[in-house]
Amino acid sequence: MEVEIDEKDLKAAGAELLTDCGRHGLRIHGWEIESCKRSILNSSTLQHWEQKLGTSHLPEMIFGENSLILKHCKSGTKIHFNAFDALSGWKKEALPPVEVPAAAKWKFRSKPSQQVILDYDYTFTTPYCGSETIELPVEKNGEGHLCWEESKEKINVIALASKEPILFYDEVVLYEDELADNGVSLLTVKVRVMPNCWFLLLRFWLRVDGVLMRLRDTRMHCIFGDSADPIVLRESCWRESTFQDLSAKGYPSDSAAYNDPAIISQRLPIIMQKTQKLVIP
Repeated sequence: MEVEIDEKDLKAAGAELLTDCGRHGLRIHGWEIESCKRSILNSSTLQHWEQKLGTSHLPEMIFGENSLILKHCKSGTKIHFNAFDALSGWKKEALPPVEVPAAAKWKFRSKPSQQVILDYDYTFTTPYCGSETIELPVEKNGEGHLCWEESKEKINVIALASKEPILFYDEVVLYEDELADNGVSLLTVKVRVMPNCWFLLLRFWLRVDGVLMRLRDTRMHCIFGDSADPIVLRESCWRESTFQDLSAKGYPSDSAAYNDPAIISQRLPIIMQKTQKLVIP
């Protein structure tokens, strides 16, 4: 999705692009929203990550220097997204491996002479819904932490569908694995900024061909208002289904029919869902 930024729209919204030091993003209503996209990890950095995470199994493509940062400058509140924290969540949650009939033939980055034992979650499913800190002034020594509260409020999807101009948009890939050509495991975060709000979608998408589909979405929304204390809503939703169950409901059983998670998400039953609210002081 390419977005052409109109200078008139930026000026009308009181926004400005971040142009210093090659930064990619914008400043609007006290927020600095910035994305960074670089190449995949090299082998030496990958080994360092393995040591820190305590694993010898990591996704094929890790974009370790990619990030999305949303910072509320006045309060020092920073919400950010990166691959290392996401993989830390995967390692800590440690879901049981998805059972696959063809797994014995999968090599996964193992040597052909080695026996393949899938005793870990090779899908790299993560409960990650973002990282956050409060950057305190130097005299207050260190960092604080945000407090999300359970909420019954919902993100206003209708308002998001309005034809407001998009002032900034980007999609950042954090990691990806093709499961030895037997599916896809992909973690991305997308952000779009309009004159009245920002909205982001962090999505973990898994398809193990012929076996399972899993979707973990985290949506965040912040409306720019007159209030001195901005409010961020965060909705998390875990959907999942086997190909067998989908076929029983009359849906296609061919993996080729499931390339776009946005299209098939409503076919997957909800496993877990919650909404939280953050009031930024």
